[in-house]
Amino acid sequence: MSSSSADRKHALVTGAAGFIGSHLVDLLLEEGWKVTGLDNFDPYYDRSFKERNISSHLVAPSYRLVEADIRDHDAVLGLCEDDYDVIVHLAAKAGVRPSIDNPLEYQEVNVSGTQNVLELARVRGVKQFVFASSSSVYGVSPSVPWSEDSSELLPISPYASTKLSGELLGHVYSHLFGITFVGLRYFTVYGPRQRPDLAIHKFANLIQEGKPITMYGDGTTRRDYTFVGDIVAGTRSAMDFSEMPYAIINLGNDRTVSLAELISGVSSAFECEPEIIRQPEQPGDVPQTWANIGKAKQLLGYAPATALEEGLQRFRDWYLSVGELVE
Repeated sequence: MSSSSADRKHALVTGAAGFIGSHLVDLLLEEGWKVTGLDNFDPYYDRSFKERNISSHLVAPSYRLVEADIRDHDAVLGLCEDDYDVIVHLAAKAGVRPSIDNPLEYQEVNVSGTQNVLELARVRGVKQFVFASSSSVYGVSPSVPWSEDSSELLPISPYASTKLSGELLGHVYSHLFGITFVGLRYFTVYGPRQRPDLAIHKFANLIQEGKPITMYGDGTTRRDYTFVGDIVAGTRSAMDFSEMPYAIINLGNDRTVSLAELISGVSSAFECEPEIIRQPEQPGDVPQTWANIGKAKQLLGYAPATALEEGLQRFRDWYLSVGELVE
């Protein structure tokens, strides 16, 4: 699909070189959008990994990359020379466990940085804002599957608290400035280009190196693993959402997988049976995540279609095609 320059819509995507962001940009460019991507190439993992993610974007005439930090108010407001139809705010300091060691930086990036991007929307008159929140805001809430109208939000990590703060900031800006704000609570996203610190990628590295896999806890912790293609489809739908000025919506897979089942699935995909080392559960980890996706189905037409086995095979194919281990 292509559009003339006159009618081409323009999206600002923060975190555009990352795992989810680069997949979303793939789709937008395919649809004929003009895209401005913002990323600071945070050293959380190797820069070359993100550069590979966006190699095809950099040669697209309708794509522009801005390397900047969302904490830098002047740099973010410096993007005001362009008009945007929508802002998709994916940039964040990632990771539950690292946030426990460095909570102040997470607050600065994920809360103050988000407010800077909302300020850009306010100043520039951007009326559509999609925010990447997280299932971690539910924390240890026992009422599963988790629904967006739950009053039991019990985050147990600084990362989780910053995502909840971002949702509340969105409500303020929606109420005061007429911005349609859609907060998407992502549930354990996996697939090609997955960050190397996340479980499936870490397990793949260990298997390829012939090393044992460390399993924290007894393997019964459960996650609602959601394939990145399904997440991107839901995010794309949120870019067009206009039924209400403020909405919080789960994007998950509506089924849970235990840690032991996940390790078995990765082992099967890579045709290897690794040694398992058991360690105690780590602080900040929740016992389970499980999404009620009824609201996403109703409001966004969301329909996750990728089973875990298929998703792991697609991750494996990508991983082997890359031809290197990314630590």
